[in-house]
Amino acid sequence: MVQTLEGGPAFIHGGPFANIAHGCNSIMATYAALQYGEYAITEAGFGSDLGAEKFLNIKCRAAGIKPAATVLVTTTQSLKLHGNVPETDIKLPNLEGLSKGLENLKRHVENLQKLGQTVVVGLNQFHFDTAEELKAVEDYCTQIGAAFARNTGFADGGDGAVELAKKVIEIIETNPSKEITHTYDLKDSLEEKLNQIIQKVYGGNRVVLGENAKKALKQIEKIGATQWPVCVAKTQFSFTDNAKKVGVATGFDIHIDQLIINAGAKFIVAVAGSIMRMPGLPKEPAAMGMDIIDGKIIGLS
Repeated sequence: MVQTLEGGPAFIHGGPFANIAHGCNSIMATYAALQYGEYAITEAGFGSDLGAEKFLNIKCRAAGIKPAATVLVTTTQSLKLHGNVPETDIKLPNLEGLSKGLENLKRHVENLQKLGQTVVVGLNQFHFDTAEELKAVEDYCTQIGAAFARNTGFADGGDGAVELAKKVIEIIETNPSKEITHTYDLKDSLEEKLNQIIQKVYGGNRVVLGENAKKALKQIEKIGATQWPVCVAKTQFSFTDNAKKVGVATGFDIHIDQLIINAGAKFIVAVAGSIMRMPGLPKEPAAMGMDIIDGKIIGLS
């Protein structure tokens, strides 16, 4: 258990990235958090296609819990990026690019709604956001049936998140989420589970298993693990397995190179493309420059 800069309690326990694993903390941490406050907020990052899909289809199913509401975080920068605005220009006013990128937001909202979730879009606001852009996002959220609130926590700390917190509470009290509508049945075959995820969540056509994945599938069938949930490891930058295909893609296949058995967690990891399952380290980790000389630690800076 740790505390935030403002003294808020937070449980950090087994939180791997959702592009390579299930993307959320442990069931134990969530159970503990639920005992210590009126509301427990769990992060399941990297969008509806990764964090949310896995949180709802894997963790919630295993833990027997359901969210009262889901907060979908966005920024004008990410929307412009998905509207084909060059990354170097996403902090500049561009209502046209932002409007195009809203289609990506819509897909995420619809995914969550199909999973039975009431959605609150939390817009992380920055100083370069224009009034026109902010209004465009808010109006669009109203149009697609999602609640909306701004969050200026980046500049104002906890005080800047009050509007969003109040909106979440309002939604929980007036229109909470229904039962979770799972994307697939655990009794489905492994390929059918993957096809359900690709078609219902990603918006694609089907799964294509590579030779290594086909060999692993035989081993999975042999040990009787076909009824475990599926955890797809893929890029977080696109609904496809190609990081460069931003926005909303359709008519694509997902190519699975490996199927990995996570026997302890009891789910199968389907690896799409050449994604690194241990990211976050530079070519030369900082540890290479650390040492103990005459009892003193050097290289920490």
